[in-house]
Amino acid sequence: MSHTPHLETLHDFALDLAQHAGQLIQVEREQNHVTHGYKAWNELITSADIKSDALITNAIQARYPHHRILSEETFSDTSLIADLDSPLWIIDPIDGTVNYAHHHHQVAISIAYAEAGEIKVGVVHSPFQNETFTSIRGKGSFLNRKAIEVSHVTELNKALIGTGFPYDKSNLKPLVERVLTILTHCADIRRLGAAALDICWVACGRLDGFYESLSPWDFAAARLIAEEAGARCGHFNPVPANIAPCIYGQDILISTPELYEALDKLLE
Repeated sequence: MSHTPHLETLHDFALDLAQHAGQLIQVEREQNHVTHGYKAWNELITSADIKSDALITNAIQARYPHHRILSEETFSDTSLIADLDSPLWIIDPIDGTVNYAHHHHQVAISIAYAEAGEIKVGVVHSPFQNETFTSIRGKGSFLNRKAIEVSHVTELNKALIGTGFPYDKSNLKPLVERVLTILTHCADIRRLGAAALDICWVACGRLDGFYESLSPWDFAAARLIAEEAGARCGHFNPVPANIAPCIYGQDILISTPELYEALDKLLE
């Protein structure tokens, strides 16, 4: 029996939520209602993160009270990802909070839905750019409802690669060495400040590859979107046996299939 009607309902619900949250964070910023605070390692959090998180999680709890929620701001217990079999929502209410606070446009709301051991639905909505990336597993990926595909760039020296850096600056040496390696072998590098969008940009061919270590909410939706657009998704170091690769955040590598093995060797 096909699960598509069920997943399409969840997809439409997630899309509606992401767009409402996008409107909320736009209004908050335009009206100068945003206040700032800090979490561990001086990680920025704004009042808009909290409001967006509440809008999304309250709506999920009202409609699907038996579903579990993993969300960056209020339901951040990452042990939940050990079980993807029962329904789990994975949410980043604002991906690119530093960009958001500095009035940049590279900002997104990311909503993923997992069941039966995999991410099944992904929505990444960029309100300031009026772009929405969506996917249902097995159904392809879309940008504003038009099908998208990876670039299929084949040569490293023509490849544009995205990455990012952590708030915790205590172990930068290996990261800087990887940047040097990528800059030496590839056309150039981009650090745009919102991982979910970086990965979606691989999906639609604006980047040819992306690597970083991330939290589940940063990439769960975008990874499905990239995969369904033809990207190869994996890790440049081994994944622990007890964690589903689709949700393991350490040493992520996502690229056109043609570049994957070469990038994997460079980054190891």
